[in-house]
Amino acid sequence: MMVFDGHNDTLTKLYDDHQGKAHTFFKASDKGHIDLVRAKQGNLAGGLFAIFTRPPLGSPERDPMYGLTFNDEGYILSPRTALAQSYAATYTNEVIAFAHHLVLESQGALKIATTTAHLEQCFADGTLAMVLALEGAEAINADLSNLEAYYQQGVRSLGLVWSRPNVFGEGVPFRFPHSPDTGSGLTDSGRALVSACNRLGIMIDLAHLNERGFREVAALSTAPLVVTHADVYAICPSTRNLTNAQIDLVAASGGVIGINFEPLNTHPHASIDQTLPLTQITRHIDYIVQRVGIDHVAFGSDFDGADMPAALKDVAQLPKLIEQLESQGYTQAAIAQIAYKNWLRVFDATWKA
Repeated sequence: MMVFDGHNDTLTKLYDDHQGKAHTFFKASDKGHIDLVRAKQGNLAGGLFAIFTRPPLGSPERDPMYGLTFNDEGYILSPRTALAQSYAATYTNEVIAFAHHLVLESQGALKIATTTAHLEQCFADGTLAMVLALEGAEAINADLSNLEAYYQQGVRSLGLVWSRPNVFGEGVPFRFPHSPDTGSGLTDSGRALVSACNRLGIMIDLAHLNERGFREVAALSTAPLVVTHADVYAICPSTRNLTNAQIDLVAASGGVIGINFEPLNTHPHASIDQTLPLTQITRHIDYIVQRVGIDHVAFGSDFDGADMPAALKDVAQLPKLIEQLESQGYTQAAIAQIAYKNWLRVFDATWKA
């Protein structure tokens, strides 16, 4: 069964860790979670490859665990600071250029997909399909004057925020247990960005957005609501996870939720225990299926952006998750929806070409 992954940080990790050396992606490695060899072993047909602007060199926030403290109830990560738009734009432009360089170096093994027809052709050809996704809109000018340029460069998914504030809205801080209702909603620029994405055909990603902003997008957007990587708040009450009301809004719009594999977001007590069984991930899938139906759940791994359970230590292990769903009685048709078809349906309803 082929898989389309709703979120990974592989592109950003390659750019940062290897100083833009494309060849590292084309060889089998025991570093990171995705390379071309392991992608084929895991039947990964494509994914949303995030461009996440890391804090500047020298910032303590460059360490994703900076400011993490555990207490008797759970954890708190110190608030993240906003980034300068000029810095974020420069960083984003460099990663996009690197993505296009990767494609050239791949000799046809990797392509940037911008339409559903292009995705389907990649699937038929056995070419890994990369959809460029901005994780956080810090690179976008407040007047949106460079948004269309990013569209022309291949960006087809845009997260309004990461877990830090920007000129468009506020991301949730990392806390457990805590409600995702953590601040104010969208700014005027944020509301304009939603409308502009609808007009251009850029998918809006609601991952990391606080609850008030989430509800505003639901009221404003004419496209299906999408959360590329999150889990169920009723199972794991983290700010990053979705309440029943949010799940219902996604389903009512015809949208989809990509289930995140990270133990910190899937375990009921936010455990970082990497022995987490696959059933703890499928529990979140089951919950959404039972609440709103099979059409509204998919995979959003967070490979190369988070710690993974040992059972899914890299992309080559994806068949184990498919086998787990089979063992729980999911039909092949249902698994195909979760594995890739729900993503294709939402892209087809959102992208303009």
